[in-house]
Amino acid sequence: MALKEQLAQWAAEVAAVQFNTAEEVEAFRIQWLGRKGKMKDAMADFKAAPNEEKRELGKLINEFKQQVEQRVAEGASSQAHSEGDDAAQFDWTRPDGGIPVGAHHPLSVVRREIIGILERMGFVVSEGPEIEDDWHVFSGLNFPEEHPARDMQDTFFVDRNPDMLLRTHTSSVQVREMEKREPPMRIIMPGRVFRNEAISARAHCMFHQIEGLYIDKGVSFADLKQTLLRFAQEFFGADTKIRLRPSYFPFTEPSAEVDVYWGLETEVDKRITKGTGWLEILGCGMVDPAVLEASGIDSREYSGFAFGMGVERITMLKYQIGDLRAFFESDMRFLEQFQGQR
Repeated sequence: MALKEQLAQWAAEVAAVQFNTAEEVEAFRIQWLGRKGKMKDAMADFKAAPNEEKRELGKLINEFKQQVEQRVAEGASSQAHSEGDDAAQFDWTRPDGGIPVGAHHPLSVVRREIIGILERMGFVVSEGPEIEDDWHVFSGLNFPEEHPARDMQDTFFVDRNPDMLLRTHTSSVQVREMEKREPPMRIIMPGRVFRNEAISARAHCMFHQIEGLYIDKGVSFADLKQTLLRFAQEFFGADTKIRLRPSYFPFTEPSAEVDVYWGLETEVDKRITKGTGWLEILGCGMVDPAVLEASGIDSREYSGFAFGMGVERITMLKYQIGDLRAFFESDMRFLEQFQGQR
């Protein structure tokens, strides 16, 4: 029988079918639309048809398929209505056994703990946009025009002329706060940041930061060190020791990297600290006077310090997690380990 006549015959059969149960609706759907259904046979005949007939046949096949789908929808609706409202609303595909108990994500747990410690020390939370302009991400923070962080290898640019980009650090919020606030100010800036990096066990193109900024009259490097020591002892334990190593950041001078003493009691300790016993946790420094002046703050009257830490790195240290990618994969076997964490 020619495909055109076959489709006409099938259309009459489909129009005449009656459903008495939901099972009959499903059987009808499988018969016509299943992997081995009659629509598959029709498509095979369509491929073998002469090219000059395919336009007409293609239209007829589509119309017939829509007819079948409509009958399936009507049958399902009719059977659901006949079984009552409760049956219609129940999801029969839902797994049995109740709803599993959820858990806070480890990044959320650590982020909340860090913010809580700093809030008790007098800092307030400020947030800003993730899509930023060049001024707030780079120029307002004393980044030279030729700085490598401006290159495409490190930055996701959204638009050019003017430059719009995904922020590479939450320091952009510092600039916004300094522009609109009068000192003194003591703020922390949590949020997501983005960098054009290859994803690996130690790096990702998206991660979370918490940065801090304190500006007032007479702020010194000693104030910075004591603030960070207090934070480390609150987070890692009362006996925690820290050390500061000279470093470089465009927006602070002098600058330092901060390490905590992790210890060398186990082979894991030796491996993750590379045999030194010390682990880097954050960067910090005194706010460069040029950054203050760029935001309209008199650097002769005010001084300040800033610091920034990666939430993922702190979380990996806290829970001894060896692969950064685990935070972003939504693997229940990984997340279930943190049930009960707050």
